[in-house]
Amino acid sequence: MKKLGLIGGTGPESTLRYYRKFVYEANKRNGDTFFPNLTIESINVYDVLEMCSQKDYAGLTDYLAEAVRHLTAVGAEVAALTGNTPHIVFNELQACSAIPLVSIIDATCAEVKAQGLKKVGLLGTRFTMEADFFKRPFIEAGIDVITPILNDIDFVAEKIHYELERGIVKIQMRERFLAVVERMSKYEGIEAIILGCTELPLLFTDVQLAVPALDTVDIHIEALFNALR
Repeated sequence: MKKLGLIGGTGPESTLRYYRKFVYEANKRNGDTFFPNLTIESINVYDVLEMCSQKDYAGLTDYLAEAVRHLTAVGAEVAALTGNTPHIVFNELQACSAIPLVSIIDATCAEVKAQGLKKVGLLGTRFTMEADFFKRPFIEAGIDVITPILNDIDFVAEKIHYELERGIVKIQMRERFLAVVERMSKYEGIEAIILGCTELPLLFTDVQLAVPALDTVDIHIEALFNALR
């Protein structure tokens, strides 16, 4: 198996999920005495969000490119971002990377197409929900991507920024998120909901949503295994 490099810290909780899921799935696939060699370069999620807020995409590309260079220097042969939002500059980052990067967006779009879905909901940071970088490949594939109404976008973005990024999960928060998905199912007819922030699955452990949930972490990890063969 090739060596994996992960750009983590976007945020810390999802980086932990990536590590646990990847390591133990690799162990399951390769035998009880196998654990993979990988390196994590942890960056500051709030620096990423601030650069997105300022639309400083050149600065964000440089920031992430430095992380990729660090991973390359320690022998990573394939790299990935552990957050959806940083993919806003994925193409620019890939263009300046010496090693291949695996896109969480492309992997998720491929899974949606494989399931034959035509209309999906999307939850994530404000940038993921409002910009077009996540939606573009879906739209090009003839798949409708539905985001919440404005008030719900404000709620989702605020809770991700101030609570989920720190691993804070509250019952009232979970109930409101469930209501958001319920409204999207009832009034927009979504067939599934994309958890387009890698902290969102923290909210929905052992919880039944109105529609099937697509966990972008799980989908991304499967794509990583394919790239690391």
